[in-house]
Amino acid sequence: MRPDRNHAASPLAPHIERFLEHKRALGRRYLSEEVGLRLFERYLVEQQIRTIQGVTCDVINAFLASRPRPRPRSFNALLGVLRVLFRWLVLRGIVVRSPVQARSRRGQRRRTPVILGPDHVRQLLLAAGQLSDKFGGDFRGPTYRAIFSVLYTLGLRVGEVCRLCFDDIDWVRQLLVIRESKFGKSRLVPFGPRLGRMLKSYVEARRRRHGLPPGSAPVFSVVPGHPLRRQTIGRVFRQLRPCLGIDIPTGWSPPRVHDLRHAFAVRTLLRWYRAGIDPSRRLLHLSTFMGHAEPESTAVYLTITSELLGIAGARFERLAESLLPVEAP
Repeated sequence: MRPDRNHAASPLAPHIERFLEHKRALGRRYLSEEVGLRLFERYLVEQQIRTIQGVTCDVINAFLASRPRPRPRSFNALLGVLRVLFRWLVLRGIVVRSPVQARSRRGQRRRTPVILGPDHVRQLLLAAGQLSDKFGGDFRGPTYRAIFSVLYTLGLRVGEVCRLCFDDIDWVRQLLVIRESKFGKSRLVPFGPRLGRMLKSYVEARRRRHGLPPGSAPVFSVVPGHPLRRQTIGRVFRQLRPCLGIDIPTGWSPPRVHDLRHAFAVRTLLRWYRAGIDPSRRLLHLSTFMGHAEPESTAVYLTITSELLGIAGARFERLAESLLPVEAP
C-alpha cells in the first residue's frame, strides 16, 4: 500500500514528516513504517482528533483495534513504529509522555526455513524457464529463471534483485554493485564464470528482444523499464512451489523465496566444512558478502541440517581422537 498524501492533515502531520526525515537521514528506508504512520494519521483525521493532546492511550488502542492483524509480528510492527514515534516526540519535548501503553503480542516460535538442495533448485529453474508470457508480462520464463539463479547462487535479498540495474553489472571485474540496501549499506558482490555466462546470455536475449536499454533500466523486468516487485517474485515462487517435490514436515511452513538466501548460507558453510576451514574464522566474510551489519545476523541463516550435522560430527570425532592419550604398548 502506498502512503496517501492527499488526506487532510492530522495534528501529528508535521512531526511525522520530521520524524521520517530523521530516520532516513540515518540511512533507514522506513517504507513499511511510513505506511503504518499514514494509516494512523488518516485515523486521527477520521476521528476528528485536532490536537496532539487529544491523542490519548484510548485513541491509540482504538486505532490498533481498527487494524485487524491476526499475526503477532504484524501487530507488533505497527505498535512498534508508534512507540518509536512517540519516544522521539518525548525526547524533543513535543509531548510530555508517550500515550502508547499497549503490550506486544507474544509471537509464535521462529519459522524454520526450508533449505532447498541442488535438486530442488534445478526443478525450480526448469519450471521457471517454462513460464508462459500469456499472462503477466513479457519474457517471463528467462527472467524468473535468471532471478532465482541469482538468489540461490549469491544469496541476495529479493529487494536487491528488484533494484539491480544494468549499470550495476561490472562485466570486467565480474561483480554486482548492490546500492543502498538494508540500513543504507552498499557492497560489491562477485560472481563466478558460470553465473556470469548465464547473466550475459539473459541480458543479450533481452537486448535482442527489446533493444539496447539505458544503464538505469532494471535488469529483471517483464515490462520494459519497470522493475519487478518483491511481492510479485514471491507470488511466482509460490506458484512454482509444487514443482519442487518437497515433503513438508508436520508443523513446518512451506518454502518461501527468502529460503533461497538461507540455502546459500548453509551451502557456504558446508563447503567450508568439507574444505577443512574453521567457519568461525570466516563468518565475518560471509556476513559482509550477504550485507549484514554484524555476524550475529548471519548466524540466523545457518540452519542446522542433517548433512551439516553429519559433517560437523565427523569433524568433532577426528578432533576427539587426536586428543586421546596414546596407550602404552
